Formats: sequence, structure tokens, C-alpha cells
Amino acid sequence: MLGYIQIRKGPNKVGWAGIPQPFADAIKLFTKESTYPLISNFIIYLITPVSAICLALVVWMVLPIKYGLHNFNMGILFFLCCTSLGVYTVLLSGWSSNSKYSILGGLRSVAQTISYEVSLALILISFLILVGSFNLNELVETQTGSRFFMVAPPLALMWLASSLAETNRTPFDLAEGESELVSGFNIEYRSGGFALIFIAEYARILFIRCLTVTLFLGPNLNFWLYALRGALVAFTFI
Repeated sequence: MLGYIQIRKGPNKVGWAGIPQPFADAIKLFTKESTYPLISNFIIYLITPVSAICLALVVWMVLPIKYGLHNFNMGILFFLCCTSLGVYTVLLSGWSSNSKYSILGGLRSVAQTISYEVSLALILISFLILVGSFNLNELVETQTGSRFFMVAPPLALMWLASSLAETNRTPFDLAEGESELVSGFNIEYRSGGFALIFIAEYARILFIRCLTVTLFLGPNLNFWLYALRGALVAFTFI
């Protein structure tokens, strides 16, 4: 879709409508030879992409879907803890690469993420006060009569802006300022490590979009409808 939007050759040409392209990219990245900088802090350099994807995936437990996910009473607190820990993976991957460009990118990314986490948490707290619980199931059930985006449209818009910043999307993609930082904190990563960092980033994007659907778009917990609304929000933001 991005290829068609930008009217350029490339990802929209592989196979039918470019659909096999991401699979081809994934196979290429995971089968490439894994090299690493000689002066890097090797163990931390190796562990941080894996930690990033683990944190990005474990937080999916809290979503109030009826198909086997472990929803629990302190779900929103768990989400805030996991997003806060995600900051360390960015900082450590930048620092352990032992490159001035990667550490500059890491610092910029961390500064942005931490500052917008505050607004994200405050917006969440305002809805938690309305609901009186940290459980996302109860937050969904509260919206049976009316949706939260109708109750508090300014907060919904602030949430959208903060979640854009949290996931490093335009116009908050300063963490990866290619003109002066080459690529940001992940510049020294290639093959599998690079792929894991990007999978973690997009897993976080999809999770935040699903959380947005849960917070503002109402009580229907039908799995396919929920997934479709989450995908539409993610598509709009990307």
C-alpha cells in the first residue's frame, strides 16, 4: 500500500500486489550472515533485540479478547510497566553498539519516549478514575452506553498524538533522523537483530492501536471485528 501511495517502483511489484514482499524480506534478513562490531559490548548487543521483542509481545496478554489471552486485574499497570521497560532496550542497544551515531539516536529516542509516556499515563489515569479499575475488561464494559471518544473527544485526540510519539511514527519520527543520524539507535544492527528490532517496533504499534480501540471504540469483544478495527487504526496511523 505504501508503494502505491508513493507512486514508486518496488515493494508493490513482487508477486501479486506486492503481498510476498514482507515474507521475502524476512527470509532474507534471517538467513543473512550475522556480523557485529568488534568493539561492541557483545552480550548486551545480542540480548537487547530479543528483550525488545519479548516485551513487545508479552504485553498483548492484557487485551480483553475472549480467546485464551490472560486478562488480569492490574492490566493497565502491567502495560505501563512494559512500555517503560521498552525504553531500556532502545538505550542499551544504542549504547552497546559502541558507535556515536547509535548512542545519539538512542538518547533522542529515549528522551522522546519518556516525555510522551507521562502524557499517555495521565490520559489513561483520567479514564481509570471514571471506571474505578485497572482491568481492561471493566473499561470495555463501562462503554456499553456510550463510547469514551464521545465522552471526552479532546482526550481521545491527545491519546492519538501521544501514541504516535510513543511508537515513533510521523511526525514524531525524530528518533530516526536519517539526515544526521544515519538510522538512529539500530545503525549497527543487521540480519536477525535488525529484523527483531523492527518486528518489536511494529508489534508495539499494533498493540497501541488495539489498546486505542479498547479505550475509545466500545464494548464489542467479537475477535474479528476487534482485529479489523485495530488494523484500520494501525493502517491510518502508518
